[in-house]
Amino acid sequence: MPNELASPASRTTRERSAGVERLLSMFRPQYAEPMARRELRDEAIAAGAFLAAAIPLAVLAPGHGSHSAAVYALLVALYAVASRVEFDVAGGYGIPTQLVLVPMLFLLPPGRVPLLVAAGMVAGRLPAFLNRTRHPDRALSVVANSWHTIGPAIVFVAAGLHGPHWSAWPILLLALSAQLAGDLAAGIVREWLATSQFPELQLRLVAPIFVVDVCLSPIGLGIAFLAVGNPAAALLVLPLCYLLLFFARDRQAHMRALLELSSAYRGTALLLGDVVEADDTYTGVHSRDVVQLCMAVGPHLGLDEDQLRHLEFTALLHDVGKIAIPKEIINKPGRLTDEERALIQTHTLEGEAMLDRVGGMLGDVGKLVRSCHERYDGLGYPDGLAGETIPIEARIVCCCDAFNAMTTDRPYRAALSLDEALGELRTHRATQFDPRVVDALLAMHDALTPPVAAQAVAEQGELLSAA
Repeated sequence: MPNELASPASRTTRERSAGVERLLSMFRPQYAEPMARRELRDEAIAAGAFLAAAIPLAVLAPGHGSHSAAVYALLVALYAVASRVEFDVAGGYGIPTQLVLVPMLFLLPPGRVPLLVAAGMVAGRLPAFLNRTRHPDRALSVVANSWHTIGPAIVFVAAGLHGPHWSAWPILLLALSAQLAGDLAAGIVREWLATSQFPELQLRLVAPIFVVDVCLSPIGLGIAFLAVGNPAAALLVLPLCYLLLFFARDRQAHMRALLELSSAYRGTALLLGDVVEADDTYTGVHSRDVVQLCMAVGPHLGLDEDQLRHLEFTALLHDVGKIAIPKEIINKPGRLTDEERALIQTHTLEGEAMLDRVGGMLGDVGKLVRSCHERYDGLGYPDGLAGETIPIEARIVCCCDAFNAMTTDRPYRAALSLDEALGELRTHRATQFDPRVVDALLAMHDALTPPVAAQAVAEQGELLSAA
């Protein structure tokens, strides 16, 4: 199945977003707009290369199959219909054309199938071209998306298959492998043309789409068995396409609702962050700085996208409970009494209670906020957790929180220098702080001069937080 992926920049952003948000934040290009000059050049090269391979294949090695114009028209029309059914799959979207491609390879001369598929793809996009939701120059991309047919057509021609036979399963498996390999290779080359870099994420992004192709192939083969000698049986793909279309639209609506809910949680988190800042300017600015540090450290420790989002919100809201603490205690210039210290230590519980009342994803963040002052050696509060029993997000926030606090002026002391703060991290490594988190912070700072280090960490944090 031809597949389309969003731009490399948008994929980078998606990789850093979470679950549902990642799936729905992926956007397709603005098809109504003409392609940029470089994109137009690249797609023209890909389409031209496809035609350079498909035309000689059609002329020199058509193979066996029906030459009836009615059968040609039927299968091209069915391919056009199937190509209009789009469903989101991981880093792109798929179309169930495998249901038609497999019968085409058996019913028509396989050497001509690539050109017929390209014709079906263009026909399927024709309404979009006519109503101007897709610019005409994007027909080049449609043609270039037919590269996946070259491999299986060559296999069928070389094998000389006259019809579907279960005993020919090695050839069928080889044809499917050739299809997937050709599709992947074409995608890699097209992205290399666009970015001049080898696309490391290509296989991981298209693998789920390939799984869909593999699952649809036996159904397409079953239709081919029925359609040999009775091409009208290929019409069976229509109810299947409609069913897939129904589920695709239902899933899109459901996912869109989840995205709106996710956006609401983000808006609530940002609003609470603003409330914290309005209540105490230092605490608000400090929280945002901690977000930047955490979102620079998180990827170094291999956090997945859901963990990164929870980390971002936990860092932003780790001090939200201080709203309930009197400001004269928060900003007291002198030493705290035991009673005052005990009161301040309740802010993690207050923060958890506030976020638990919001519920949903922020309720989960509240549980992390509760643990942000636990120590790696078990001497923290409120629960005395130790080591790996402390959530990784809370361990990161704990270390970044302390580091930022050490490097900023407070009512009761002046800021430490960067070298002094890093020395404190080394001193308390594996006691107060998770050694892996300390090592990640040190690795980011030791490679840079102090002024550049702070800026680099902030910029990396902003990029990740924007996701």
